[in-house]
Amino acid sequence: MSENNKKNQESSKENEIKGSEHQNKENDKKVTVEEKLKETEEKLLRSLAEIENQRRRFEKEIKDAFEFGSFNFAKESLAILDNLQRAKEAIKNDEKLSSNKDLDKFLENINIIEKDLISIFEKNRIKKIEVNNQKFDPNFHQAMSEIEDDSKDPGTILHQIQAGYMLGDRLLRPALVSVSKNKVHKDQENKDKKGDK
Repeated sequence: MSENNKKNQESSKENEIKGSEHQNKENDKKVTVEEKLKETEEKLLRSLAEIENQRRRFEKEIKDAFEFGSFNFAKESLAILDNLQRAKEAIKNDEKLSSNKDLDKFLENINIIEKDLISIFEKNRIKKIEVNNQKFDPNFHQAMSEIEDDSKDPGTILHQIQAGYMLGDRLLRPALVSVSKNKVHKDQENKDKKGDK
């Protein structure tokens, strides 16, 4: 083989090696570009998901503000209804007023005002909590006293002292109630006292 042929072969091998290295570098660049593109796509998807979550949070906050923004006003308005009911009871129990011939008309007018107020409450999702023969539930009721009564299961509501109300699914004011408890017999009471000593 001549010297030129050898040089040409070596030169051609060097070119192949350089070409191969150049090809590898381009492949590395392509992988790097593809990786960067994929990484950018993932960041974009995360950003879009975060924006969507934030939009939902804002919508919920707006809805809550709309639904419960009047919470304090509604709670304070219950005093008007309470006072109307107290006034009715006071008027009915007043001996001087009971002899007044216009008493029934006056009470009828108070009843109309009370019904209108209750209607307004119901239109605005304010509803009275039912307590008749219900079991005591600390989420909706506040026990003010316990009354011994063996005819009812312990924890049964016997009497409502003040009505409770809900605003939608939210407690506006708990019902104040009296709750039944079993009678404690004197023998049991004495045993309990001896056990405490």
